[in-house]
Amino acid sequence: MATVYQRCKNDKRNVNYPCEKSRCGHPWTVRYREPGGAERQPSFEKKSQADAFADRLHRNKYEGLYLDPKRGEITLRTYAGEWLERQVISDSTYRNYESFLRIHLLPCLGGKTIAGVERKDVEAFVAALGKKLAASTVCDRMKMVTSLFQTAIKEKRRANDPTQDVKLPRSATHAVDEDEIPTLYEVDLMAKQISPQYRLSVYLQAGAGLRISETLAFTTDCVRADFLRVRRQVSSKAHRDDCKTRFKPLKHRAEGEYRDVPLPAFLAEEIDMHLREWGTATAAGMEVLFTPRDRGKRTMPTATTYAYHFRKALKAAGIVKPDGSPKYTPHGLRHFFASTALAHGIPIHEVSRWLGHKSIKTTVDVYGHLVPASWDRCRTVLQTALRPGSPTT
Repeated sequence: MATVYQRCKNDKRNVNYPCEKSRCGHPWTVRYREPGGAERQPSFEKKSQADAFADRLHRNKYEGLYLDPKRGEITLRTYAGEWLERQVISDSTYRNYESFLRIHLLPCLGGKTIAGVERKDVEAFVAALGKKLAASTVCDRMKMVTSLFQTAIKEKRRANDPTQDVKLPRSATHAVDEDEIPTLYEVDLMAKQISPQYRLSVYLQAGAGLRISETLAFTTDCVRADFLRVRRQVSSKAHRDDCKTRFKPLKHRAEGEYRDVPLPAFLAEEIDMHLREWGTATAAGMEVLFTPRDRGKRTMPTATTYAYHFRKALKAAGIVKPDGSPKYTPHGLRHFFASTALAHGIPIHEVSRWLGHKSIKTTVDVYGHLVPASWDRCRTVLQTALRPGSPTT
């Protein structure tokens, strides 16, 4: 594994070769290979020092601390493909990871060995990536790259993480822009202009905070006496005849998990009206409320196919930007639900649970600035504390 020798006696290129003295005082060299395959030859003043270093290399190998260079010789292209297939992730996340690897990471670093990727390589990759993608996207995708290298470390294919402490572009705040939140008038106008069979979809998002994928997966068993039990979301491939799994677990949730959301009376009436007029259709053994009724349409609508109807409704209603493009996305209706609840004093942890966020931090980051009562309370508390007896207004 490691060879201890003197260059002066073994290397013809050495200026002291051939040295015939037994104790010549020339340096001792330890030759070995690192996990990345690179050969190293550190020199030591004394043979005892060189022997101690070689012994430590052997000991690390015996204790499992040494990394076999052959394990790190697999290319990043091959390893990344194998790594991705082992990840337990949703279909949409898989597609995002696969496209990022194929389009960005592998063309840049795929030819290197997994152990041969260095920090400078990652820094150059991030710098190039920042010129093509938004800062928030770069930060998000680099989490995947870090996870890949962390797995390689655990599998003893490399010794360290080349992504550690690499500076990433500063992403914009996650806080929702108030211009992205429709008014009540606009919400009602959207519901009026959208294709009649999708009217209820507008109010399920604005009145219950459902994601569009959850809305399109809405079934009769979601409706309870005074709340909605959100159980599933529609697959991105649900519109295809060959789709095997039309419904998936909720985002950030396992199969069978659900969340309950309060059901306002107006929304219960909208659901009843939809059922009377449109009824239900059977898909995957469940009675769904949203399915294409026109001949030639596929089995289930998805967020992508629904987007056409939503954009068309906004343009028909005149809810557009100066350039004529739709002013909002379906997610804006979810923003309407959250901002309306918070503006009327609903605790943010309750809103977070109803939205189905992974953590309350997400809710605070996105909507925390929309809690007006907290500003008033803060002003009153500090005025009373610092100027007791003075008017608070």
